[in-house]
Amino acid sequence: MRPTVGARYLLELDSVDGTRATYRCTIYLPDAEHTATAILDEAGSVEVTPTDEMLVMLAKLTARGAAKRREDGLPTWPQRLLRWRGPGRGE
Repeated sequence: MRPTVGARYLLELDSVDGTRATYRCTIYLPDAEHTATAILDEAGSVEVTPTDEMLVMLAKLTARGAAKRREDGLPTWPQRLLRWRGPGRGE
């Protein structure tokens, strides 16, 4: 799971409460690992603790797409999101 360069962002669904979802987040770096919690709302708002700019962006994109996913018959909140960011991609 640990990248050789850049960072790997993993968000795993922890719970859903109405229009809000809580994700456990792990940021994997070549030499370290950080954890965070993200609370997302279908209205597009997010709370990420502790704050990480890239994690906030990923959480906002997920929150903003929640209502559309539900309308399309898909799960409102994905069980798992995994993204990699490396040199030249917002590292």
